[in-house]
Formats: sequence, C-alpha cells, structure tokens
Amino acid sequence: MNVLFIISDDLTPTALSCYGNTVCQTPNLDRLAGEGTRFTRAYCNATYCGPSRASFLSGYYPHATGVFGYVSPRPQIGERAMWPQHFKDHGYYTARVSKIFHMGVPGGIEEGSDGADDPISWNERFNSPGPEWKAPGDGETLEGNPDGKRPVVGGNTFVVVEADGDDLVHSDGKTAAKAVELIQTHANADKPFFLAVGFVRPHVPFVAPRKYMENYKPDDQQQLPPKVPGDWDDIPKMGINYKTSRNMKMDVRQQKKAVGGYYGAVSFLDAQVGKVLDALEASGQADNTIVIFTSDHGFHLGQHDFWAKVSLHEESASVPLIIKVPGMKPAVCDSLTQLLDLYPTTAALCGLNVPERLQGKDITPLLKDPKATVHDEVLNVSPMQKGFLLRTDKWAFIQYQENGKGGIELFDMEKDPGQFRNLAGDPDHAKIVAEFQQRLAKKLQEVRQNDLELGGKK
Repeated sequence: MNVLFIISDDLTPTALSCYGNTVCQTPNLDRLAGEGTRFTRAYCNATYCGPSRASFLSGYYPHATGVFGYVSPRPQIGERAMWPQHFKDHGYYTARVSKIFHMGVPGGIEEGSDGADDPISWNERFNSPGPEWKAPGDGETLEGNPDGKRPVVGGNTFVVVEADGDDLVHSDGKTAAKAVELIQTHANADKPFFLAVGFVRPHVPFVAPRKYMENYKPDDQQQLPPKVPGDWDDIPKMGINYKTSRNMKMDVRQQKKAVGGYYGAVSFLDAQVGKVLDALEASGQADNTIVIFTSDHGFHLGQHDFWAKVSLHEESASVPLIIKVPGMKPAVCDSLTQLLDLYPTTAALCGLNVPERLQGKDITPLLKDPKATVHDEVLNVSPMQKGFLLRTDKWAFIQYQENGKGGIELFDMEKDPGQFRNLAGDPDHAKIVAEFQQRLAKKLQEVRQNDLELGGKK
C-alpha cells in the first residue's frame, strides 16, 4: 500500500469539529475521520516541534537520543533508517513537501530553507516559501501589545493576518498544490509512494486568506475557556507555561481575537487537506493508500490562562490522530496511543519488517478492534520545563525534574478532565504518587536501554 502522511503544526484536537468543537468547522478532516479511525487519546512524545518530530521520525524517545532541540536526530542514530527512509530502502518512492523534520516557522518558511531535514530519507523534497506575517492584508500583533501601537512582527509571536489574495499566496496553499501534483504523477508509477505532506498552520503567525478568517468574526463572539480562581495555586512554578495571558499582556479582546485567528488558520489548513484528499480519490489510489493525519503536538487556547505549546497539560500534550486503512472499518478509538507508534504501525501494515530497535508499538490491533489495548501508559516530555508526563487511562501524572524536586501534578482524568485539581499534595493520594514516581523511573530506565546507548539527561 501507499502511505500518505499529513501533519499540521501546533494543532490541538479540541479545535476540530470531528473532536467536538462547535465553532471551528473542519469538514475535510471530519470526512477523513468518518472514513478512518479517530483516536481520542493520542499523544505526542514531546510538547514542541523539534524533539517531537525527531522522535517519531527516528523511532526513539527524546531521552534515548538526547535530541531536545530543533535539530536532526541523524548524528545520534547513525546509519539506522528514519521512518520514510525505511520505506525508501524497501522500494518506495519517498517525497517530502514542506515541514516534516523541524523547520523554523515563520523564518524558515519565509526563506524556503530545508531546516533540520534528512536528505537521505527522500527521493525528492520540496519547500513551500510564503510571506507569513508579511502577507498583505489586515494584521495585528496581539502579544506584548497592550496599547495597540506595536506593528505586525515576525518570530514566535501571536499575530493575526487576514490576508489578501488566494490560497496559493501562502506556504500551505503551495504545499497542497505540490502534493496534488505528486499524487497525480505517482498514482500509476511502478513504485508505491510514501508521501509526507507538512502544513505549517495553525502555527503562529495566524495567517490565512481573508475568507477563512471571516467565519470567526466579530472577535468578541469567541468564547474563552472557563477560568477557575486560584488555578495556578496548585501548579508547580515549573509547570506555569512559557506563554500566559499575563506575560503576553493580552486583554480579553486580544485573547478572543487569538482564538478566532487560530480557528481561521485551522479552516485554511482544513481546506488544503481537502485538496490533497480529493486528489487521492481522483487518482484511483484511495483504496490502496493508508492516510494518516496528525499534528506534532497540541496547543493551549487560554486553558489555565496558558497559550501555545510546551506545557504537559492535556491541550498541549495531546494530538489529533486519524488513520484510514483500506479495508478497515471506520471507528472511534479511546485507547492510548502515541506518535512513536506510527513508524512500526505503517511498516507492519505495508508488510515491511519492523525493526526491533523501535520504541513505539504497532497499533494495528486498535485499527482492527477499537476496544483493544496496546499501551498501559504513554510517556510525553517537555525538555524545556524538565518535565515528564505519564498518561494512563485514569491518571495524568506530571513531574518536573527527574528527582521530582521541581514539583508534581496528579490529575484524575475521569473526574477532572480539565485538570483543575492537583491531587499530588493530597495525603489520600500519596500512595498513587509514589507508585507513579517508581513507574516513571522504570520507564526512563527502559527508554535509555537501547541500541544507541546515548541517554538524554534532561
């Protein structure tokens, strides 16, 4: 079978209508979800771009390779095959369009550079330069702009631009067009294809053609998440996210505009995904192609007054994941899974050998039976916070620093899915905390016992 891997950037599952959002409309992803398996508890293995992508592409946890930054894991894994390279080595045509390995947004997109790409993984690779925050249109900087006088700026900054022109002005429009072209070219070729399509929205800046933004105006109609008085009182200092309403100096109007701008960027992304899915259908290869859609991590939209990624709380740590496999029935799966599972799963589904060194698991059993279980726990990390998340069916256990000296959080996800009550300091839960600390230590030991023998220490 062919593999069509589509990944967005900074996309929280809670922004998609197929995951229950009643404001942000994503008809194309809803269509894919209706045809495949939608995973409700899928997690990245690191909560920002660089280490997350390095992890699932190499097949190793960040604490196996020690890759915590915005670099390629190639020096750490040597000649071992990355995920797309494994398919290339087995006779597949492999191509990358835009951001698959880490690539700076907006800087790398403006430049059209390769970022931390791995050339040996691909037969061909294509970049999609775009104007990003410099796009002509109506723009506003929301972050660090309490008096409204700051011009539209670049960098990792909350900026909304209602852009003039059509989809092809922007990186993601170009990415969709190139992906369509490649599907048409390789649909009837001698080799099966592994096509990796990387969209950069809804990563900041929230830039999209004006028509996508208009659905979410006026800004004041957007609803912000519920605020709980004293919400931060039981969150360790290291667990307060790097971007908050407070340190970004965003008032309520700016926060609501950020939500609307994010939704507009998501709608733009959804339209581009639709073009790629339509091309696959038209090519005649849909019944012979595994389609995967996900994001490199989630994103806060004001929950706990947090914004963006990095945090190990649910909105940042979880990802949307939809997998459509020809011949398998549509389903919704509530079992735990993680991005590290994509490499072994696709290899197994396509009849390739699954390297024993891979640290993810083949989740084919979940695709066959959504009530099955593959993981008792998943490990997610935030190297920037020196944080670790162990997620089980019932519990979310977060610890800062390996010795726990940075603080601990424990949430009952059945009773408190919003993670408002940290139970780590409750004497009634002391035994559970101790058990999780032992589980985490054991898990990290297992992660570091691999054929690399590098052992990331953060």
